[in-house]
Amino acid sequence: MSEKDKLISEWIDKADHDLGSAKLIFLHIPKYFDTIAFHCQQAVEKYLKAILLFYDIEFQRLHNLVYLMDLLSRQIEIDEQTYDKAILLNGFSVQIRYPDQSVYLTKEELETSIHIAEDFRTFAITKIGLIENNAGS
Repeated sequence: MSEKDKLISEWIDKADHDLGSAKLIFLHIPKYFDTIAFHCQQAVEKYLKAILLFYDIEFQRLHNLVYLMDLLSRQIEIDEQTYDKAILLNGFSVQIRYPDQSVYLTKEELETSIHIAEDFRTFAITKIGLIENNAGS
């Protein structure tokens, strides 16, 4: 495995950890809505960064999903629905973790956030061409 492939795999693994954490917290402590949303956003961010690495696209270490999507769209076509999903989670980055940036989400909104993160996992695995091992499921 090349260094590049190893690094991409590490980004996917880290994203899977975020997605898995969001799912577990949702199941056991759903009132931690901010933490669940944060981990969904973080998972998507890492899946996107893995794809960017795959295409050799340099990126700044920012938490802005739209920025990452814009970079990626220079290499591949991204439909409006995928952009909309990223925009929905974009507001759940680091800022949501602080008391002065409280956001309250319903159970349905949290489920949607988890499904979006799962969609981006599939998107990343497909674009990169990794063999599925169900790590994020």
